[in-house]
Amino acid sequence: MDNQRVFIWVGVAVVAYMNYAAYEHDYGPPPLLASTEQTAPAPSSVAAPSQTQRVPLPATSPGAAPDSTVPAVDPLPQTRPGPATEHEPAQLIHVRTDVLDMDISTQGGEVDRADLLAYPQKKESPNVKVRLFDNSSPLTRFVFESGLSNSNGMAPDHNAYFKASATSYVLADGKDDLEIPLTWSESGISVTKTFVVHRGHYTVDVRYAVQNNAATVWSGFEYGTLVRHYEPVSRTMWNPETYAYRGPAFYDGTKYARIDVSKPVAGQLPTEPVSGAWAAAIQHHFAAVYVPDAATPFRYSFDYKPGGDYAFAAAGPVVTVASGSTGVLHSTLYVGPKLKTELERVTPTLTYTNDHGKFLTPLAKPLFWALSFVHSLVGNWGVAIILVTLLIKLLFYKLAETSGRSMARMRNLQPRMKDIQERYKDNREELGKQMMELYKREKINPVAGCLPMLVQIPVFIAFYWVLLESVEMRHAPFLLWIQDLSSKDPYFILPAIMGATMFMQFKMNPAPPDPMQAKIFAFMPLVMTATMSFFPAGLVLYWITNTGLSILQQWHINKIVALEGKKARA
Repeated sequence: MDNQRVFIWVGVAVVAYMNYAAYEHDYGPPPLLASTEQTAPAPSSVAAPSQTQRVPLPATSPGAAPDSTVPAVDPLPQTRPGPATEHEPAQLIHVRTDVLDMDISTQGGEVDRADLLAYPQKKESPNVKVRLFDNSSPLTRFVFESGLSNSNGMAPDHNAYFKASATSYVLADGKDDLEIPLTWSESGISVTKTFVVHRGHYTVDVRYAVQNNAATVWSGFEYGTLVRHYEPVSRTMWNPETYAYRGPAFYDGTKYARIDVSKPVAGQLPTEPVSGAWAAAIQHHFAAVYVPDAATPFRYSFDYKPGGDYAFAAAGPVVTVASGSTGVLHSTLYVGPKLKTELERVTPTLTYTNDHGKFLTPLAKPLFWALSFVHSLVGNWGVAIILVTLLIKLLFYKLAETSGRSMARMRNLQPRMKDIQERYKDNREELGKQMMELYKREKINPVAGCLPMLVQIPVFIAFYWVLLESVEMRHAPFLLWIQDLSSKDPYFILPAIMGATMFMQFKMNPAPPDPMQAKIFAFMPLVMTATMSFFPAGLVLYWITNTGLSILQQWHINKIVALEGKKARA
């Protein structure tokens, strides 16, 4: 293998990576058709009618004695009944904190809308916020259902009608928490379902206080369900966001996995109840996650009807409340950006929603830590990208030096190699023999130029995914015209600089002996410039920095090798 072909191997590695990324996403669940970042105005005081609804059923049949087992949950969509005559029409309760703007329906306490106040959809439209939960239309349907259920219907599930003392709640200045209580009662059973939101945080605590004033023991279980409309869309290399995973994901207490909606649920979810688990609906930069009490075993179920909604449900164990007593159940909903600090506040395992892939996560985590640490010092994500890229180059300097020395010595041998190629151009076998003898005499190992570079490729790919997936860099400014590192360069200046640096790197290295290879090398900077023109500016900045540092490093090595050659001849 000619050391001159090292860049072809790098190109092959890049292509292989693109194929790997396509495979990961094409054979995983496809992304959603409708973006959850909606421009529709906030719903009015009356909730839009739900199109489909899941009805959870306990494993115990009516009249059965209560037990402490975890019931099965039926996630099959069914039509939600309209309000009975004795109930007023469902209303939306408006809840606002410094970071969340939500609507909660009095029917079931369903979270129908959630806008993230700190995250505009587009930087140039700061008043239009990212919307996660959205029940304004069938194609944007994304809601959180929760409730209590039992075998005799004496529990407020997501079809029950609650009463609220107010229709608007705003977190007051100087207060850290805000409670939104909803009440339900029937036949001596009173339930207060309370949502608790917090200043500066995206967690929503869900608490149930069950007061049993009936003459018999009450039994029931808590459940929560993420319901979302789901349809596949075509992906395009011109929009990297379409390759970010969108769909259901699950942590079973020991490992994280995506849920493939096209396959049977058997084998994807545990058959037995598990503790410390959670169910999520994730997308690029944002996630909604139902996190039950970590110490309580919950049973998970999933259902999807093509062209409709998927329902990802979790049900806790059956609990009992004696007559005259009060029982309390609780869980947590996370709805917000995939900020590492916020996710860890709920549970450290929630950071898995920053999905870098099964094989790249061990590399991506320390890279993100390095970026965050440098950013804490310099206060600019663009500068942090440059400095961390420099640190990576220093880390791999010795490996790259081996490759660079080999390439420098190969460059010095170009005249002799061309002479051998011309002399034996009609005898391929002798040509190969003579080339190997030349390598042996000059003590050059062609493989030495390739392997060090191949070792670095996984690190560079992991860095790519860190830059692509990290919400911390969303809408982050750099310098001058680059005011959003998460979107493309508006003037395509950075891609042009990247193409120029790649061409300089090509010219610095030994020319391939094969004219066809030489043409491919010369054309590759143009291809990469066109490809990267629509990629986030942060990724292009990383590529420019890495290529520029590689040029400086190779120039330095070429000088050293040239001096060593002069000393040897002297």
